[in-house]
Amino acid sequence: MLEVADIFRLHGPAYRAQFGERMLPSHRRAMQDIETCRTESLGGQVYFCSQCQERRYSYHSCKNRHCPKCQNHQANDWLEAQQTLLLPTPHFLVTFTLPAELRALARSNQKTIYNLLFRASAAALQQLAQDPRFVGARLGMVGVLHTWTRQLLYHPHVHYLVTGGGLTDDGRWRSSRKDFLVPVKALSPIFRAKFRDALMQTELFTQVPSRVWQKPWVVHSEPVGSGTQAFQYLAPYIFRVAISNNRLRSLQQGAVTFSFKESATDQLKPCTVTAQEFIRRFLQHVLPPRFIKVRYYGLLSPAHRQLLQKARLLLSASTSKLKNQDLKTTHSLTPLTCPHCGGPLTLLTPIPRGRAP
Repeated sequence: MLEVADIFRLHGPAYRAQFGERMLPSHRRAMQDIETCRTESLGGQVYFCSQCQERRYSYHSCKNRHCPKCQNHQANDWLEAQQTLLLPTPHFLVTFTLPAELRALARSNQKTIYNLLFRASAAALQQLAQDPRFVGARLGMVGVLHTWTRQLLYHPHVHYLVTGGGLTDDGRWRSSRKDFLVPVKALSPIFRAKFRDALMQTELFTQVPSRVWQKPWVVHSEPVGSGTQAFQYLAPYIFRVAISNNRLRSLQQGAVTFSFKESATDQLKPCTVTAQEFIRRFLQHVLPPRFIKVRYYGLLSPAHRQLLQKARLLLSASTSKLKNQDLKTTHSLTPLTCPHCGGPLTLLTPIPRGRAP
């Protein structure tokens, strides 16, 4: 099966030769890690199957968060860690999108703009939710940054999983409607104003065309079910990389073809670009080093876990009830088996880094 690593190994040297002086160190590192992931360069282990007398070589993964081969199991680990955040209330997925006019600025100043995007969107939603006409309370929120479209184009936006209700200032729980959280038409200008005010405190403000502050900013909200369902819904957003290997279709004569699902028809369509363009599109979604792409606000903020516990008590969510709504994982750890006969594999010896068997 074709992999992103194959494209990087074959066309990466030419890309680095042409753009190397302008490439960010994080982009170089991502390419290097993906190219060497699960190869002899990283070392590994040798296993033996006593049933068919076969040896199997298993190489280490690179653990780069942008690698398509290293993110499969992490969603389950994250889901298990969210048990203490579950509240028995409807949840919503609220998405804030950065306007097209700001994308070039964001791409060149990722850490600054992404941080402002988080802060402005979270503050806007909390402010509107405090209005007694809607919720009148402090919400619980967990947000994740996404930067791509299905065709790998640059499109920064933040998805928030939000509790359908919150704590009032006097410590009472107030629920939102099951199918409605806040009006997005009112939320959009608040988001825009908070982002503008924050950007004015930086040197980047003068680079933004004035028309950006007059146009509507895109905000979307939809109900996504109970706490358990909602966290399972959000998990793939957190650990999905820009493109998975199973979407790659072919690499021929310097052109990469991959599939994407068209929003209007929900049908799979092919997209063909040059290998150089594919690498460029992939790398623009590599996040700055140590950038935190998942953030918690309101009742779900680490600073407010006492409020979260109070909310749980008010909602009569006892410990026993929470245990009965454990988040389900899609994968479980199973013993290694032989790919030829299915028999159990026994570890023989480790393989040093950089040494082929």
